[in-house]
Amino acid sequence: MPFTRISLLKGKSPEYLKALSDGLHRALVEAFDVPPDDRFQAIRQHEPGELVFDRRYLGGPRSDDFVLFEITAGRPRTTPVKQAFYKRLVTLLAETPGIRPEDVMVIIATTSPEDWSFSGGDAWTFKAA
Repeated sequence: MPFTRISLLKGKSPEYLKALSDGLHRALVEAFDVPPDDRFQAIRQHEPGELVFDRRYLGGPRSDDFVLFEITAGRPRTTPVKQAFYKRLVTLLAETPGIRPEDVMVIIATTSPEDWSFSGGDAWTFKAA
């Protein structure tokens, strides 16, 4: 049950944004143990100067196609699961919409079930199937 904020510079087409969203969701389902119908994302295209990033810090070189994924997950994942997710994400985004792996940054934060209310004003309770 992750929620992802996607930040990038302004100017991308609706088709590009759809490919970005679809690639993220596919990577989450295939490598991060997310159900196919669990899709919550907010995409924000920033004006020049509103998305500040170092073009070489711990990676790069980064271009104007830089994308930041801030994922809030409802439960922790193991390091191998996270690594597999990172690799799957950059592979899919390289295929379409054509983002270089150097331009992809991911931050994952986890929360507790009571930190989520999906509807009705009720805290979410995880119930194993």
